[in-house]
Amino acid sequence: MERTARGVPGRGHRLRPGQAHWLTLAILGLALLPVGCGQQEDGPQTVPMLLSAAGSYGGQSTVQILPASSTVTTDFAVLDSVTHQTIDGFGGAFNERGWDALSVLDEASRDRALSRLFGSTNSARFRFGRIPIGASDYAMDRYTLDDTPGDFAMEHFSIERDQRLLIPYIRAALAHQPALWLWGSAWTPPPWMKTNNGSDSGAMRNDSATLDAYALYLARFVEAYHQAGFTIRAVHVQNEPVEQTRYPSCFWSPVLMRDFVRDHMGPVFALRAVPAEIWLGTLDKADMSYPTTVLSDAVARSYVRGIGLQYGGLAMAPQLATSYPDLPIMQTETYCGNFRSEPNYNPDRPPNDHAYGEATWGRIRSYLQAGARSYMAWNMVLDAEGKNIDSSSPWPQNALLVVDRPTRQFVETPAYWAFRHYSAFIDPGSRRVDVSGTYDDVMAFVNPDRRLAVVLQNSSAQPRVLTFSARSIAYQVNLPPHSWASLALGT
Repeated sequence: MERTARGVPGRGHRLRPGQAHWLTLAILGLALLPVGCGQQEDGPQTVPMLLSAAGSYGGQSTVQILPASSTVTTDFAVLDSVTHQTIDGFGGAFNERGWDALSVLDEASRDRALSRLFGSTNSARFRFGRIPIGASDYAMDRYTLDDTPGDFAMEHFSIERDQRLLIPYIRAALAHQPALWLWGSAWTPPPWMKTNNGSDSGAMRNDSATLDAYALYLARFVEAYHQAGFTIRAVHVQNEPVEQTRYPSCFWSPVLMRDFVRDHMGPVFALRAVPAEIWLGTLDKADMSYPTTVLSDAVARSYVRGIGLQYGGLAMAPQLATSYPDLPIMQTETYCGNFRSEPNYNPDRPPNDHAYGEATWGRIRSYLQAGARSYMAWNMVLDAEGKNIDSSSPWPQNALLVVDRPTRQFVETPAYWAFRHYSAFIDPGSRRVDVSGTYDDVMAFVNPDRRLAVVLQNSSAQPRVLTFSARSIAYQVNLPPHSWASLALGT
C-alpha cells in the first residue's frame, strides 16, 4: 500500500509544495532552520537530527526532506490530528550510593554530571526526582526515619541521616532544575511496624495504632523535607508491595492497602493539611486486585491522585488508563537489567551495554504507548560495580551515568542516551500522537509550541532507510544498525 504525506492510502500521489514551517534540533542550542518555503528542486534540503548508534552516542546527523514533486511510499506517517495522553516528563531516583559515587568526582565534573541529567541544554532535561523514605536497596546500609521501637507519636522521627547523602544530592539537582517534581516512597516501614521486626521482607502489621503511626511517619517525611526547603509533591504508599526480598521491602495485601489509605493515610494527610498527593504505587506485578480493591472503595478513591507502576505493572496500564482517565499513570522505576535469571548475568558488575539501552528504549515506548504520562529511571548514577545491599548476594544493576572511582571520571551509558532521545525532545505538556504504517519502532509527540518530536529506533543488525511523512512533508532518514534517532519538526 502506498501512503501519501498525510498517511492516506493512494497511488501516484504527488506531495504538495512544502508549507512554510520551522525545524529545530530539540536538544537545544542550534538555530531554527526555515525550510519548505520556496523549496528548490535542484538540491536536497535537510534538517538536523540527534543520532546514536552502538559505540557512538549523541552525534549530529540530518534527515533529508524529499522534493515537493516526489511520489513516495512511506514506512509510516505521523498523524498529529489524533492525540493521546499528556506527557508530564521524565526523571529518576535519588539514592545514597549515587551521591557517594558522585562525591569522588571533582566539583566541576560532578556539576557536569548533574547538568547532563537535569540541565536545560545538552541534557536529558529530567523533571522528576524520586526520594526513598528511609533506606532503599541502594542506601549505604539499612535505616528508617524512626528506628525507635514503639514511637507511635514519632517523637524520634528525624531526617538527619538524609542530610548526609540524599539531601545534598537533591539540592545539587535542584540547582540545575529548580522546578523538579519530587516524590517519595518507602521500601520498608520502620522494622517495629512489621511482622518480622526486620528491614528486609516481612509484612506490615494491621493494627490501627501501627497504621496510624505509619501514616504519621509519611506525613512527617513531607513536613520535614518542607522545613528543609523541599516541596514533596506526592507519596506512594509502598514500593513493590508484593515483594519480600533480601533488602528493604514489605508485603501489603490489597485489602490492607485500601484500609490504610481510607482510614489512616488519607485522614492524617487531610487533618494535617499535608501538601503532597497520595498515589497508589508502586505496583510491580500484573495484579489488578491492588488497584481494583483500593479504587473501588469510594472513600479510599477520594484520596488517590495517581497510580505508580513498574516492571510487570505494564500489563495493567492500558486498562487503568481507560478505567481511571483522571488518574495519571507514572512508570516509577525502569527495568534495571542484569537479572540473575538471565543467561548472561554478571555477579560482579552490570553490563551497562547497548543491549540494555535498547531494552530501556523499548520499555519507555511500551509504557508511553500504554498510557503512562511520566517515566522514571532507577539509579541515575552508580559506580562501576553498581551493587545493591542484598544481604546474601549484592545485585549489580545498570545506571545512566557510571563513575569510575580509580580515575574519578564518569561516563554516559547507552541507557542514558536511550532516555535522552525521548526526554530531550518531549516537553512537559506535550501530547502523544498517532503513528500509522508498517514500521513499529517509532513514536511521535506534539509539544505545547506545536513542534513535533519524532523518536526512532533501529534494533536490527542491518542499516535501515526509512521514508515518513508529517504535516504534508515527506522525509527520508538513514538509520545505522542498532541506533536511535530523534528530531523535531516545527509548526
